[in-house]
Amino acid sequence: MLRETSLSPSDFIYPLFVVEGKGVRKEISSMPGCYQESIDKAIENAKEAKLLGVPAIILFGIPEHKDEVGSGAYDENGIIQRAIKELKNAIAELYVITDVCLCEYTSHGHCGVIRDGDVVNDETVDLLAKEALSHARSGADMVAPSDMMDGRVGAIRDALDEGGFSNVPVMSYAAKYASAFYGPFREAAESTPQFGDRRSYQMDPPNRREAMREVALDIDEGADIIMVKPALAYLDIISDVRNNFDVPVAAYSVSGEYSLIKAAGKLGWVDENRVMLESLTSIKRAGADLILTYFAKDAAKLLNG
Repeated sequence: MLRETSLSPSDFIYPLFVVEGKGVRKEISSMPGCYQESIDKAIENAKEAKLLGVPAIILFGIPEHKDEVGSGAYDENGIIQRAIKELKNAIAELYVITDVCLCEYTSHGHCGVIRDGDVVNDETVDLLAKEALSHARSGADMVAPSDMMDGRVGAIRDALDEGGFSNVPVMSYAAKYASAFYGPFREAAESTPQFGDRRSYQMDPPNRREAMREVALDIDEGADIIMVKPALAYLDIISDVRNNFDVPVAAYSVSGEYSLIKAAGKLGWVDENRVMLESLTSIKRAGADLILTYFAKDAAKLLNG
């Protein structure tokens, strides 16, 4: 009766990794219980999540072929574009969100176009807007730019509005840190940078006030939901965003958070289920309205009793 923070399956967004083929379900070695899946298997996975009360998924695509400019990201017949259509047709009322970035589609693994060894911001922004519009045309309910390029939220909002998709919201990865917690995701999405790192366009982990500036800029450009990533090591940032901005707040409990709990649970060092729910509750308590988590189905099963 006196519990201040409640956790529900309806708080969760479930990430899925979609690959080409049929009948493919390849477990990600560093993320036990998570898979690279063909569209048919992703539909089965999403159906189970929906039945458990998880209302939304977010899609990450792994194309068969990659190139320097990530052309698979904005291909109207690309892996994500086809996955959106088939998921929407197969599962009534499933809310489909798409990751908008180039890193899964570029041969070099960076989030943008490379010129002379550096990411070119404005040229990248043009392609991100093109990608978001292709997702909306395929039926995406929401787009989520994760690249951290300057000005991309405004460009995406303009492209959606001009394309007739003014009702498609933008969930911006506004405070995305250059974190060591992303390691397992890079195996899952096959997006490890082939040179250098992403510190020039993602945030420096010691910076707190900078996050407020990034969030304010994205809201000014038209972001409907603001995301903080990672979650557990950045609960102070989630709380700051909640206290300073009157918009919905999402937090991404990232692959490294998931894998650490899974590994310690497997070794018997912690009670995996209790630690999972405690960590998710802490994210909600810090101020997140929505939690992107690979634990979505497992947590939903426990919360449903």
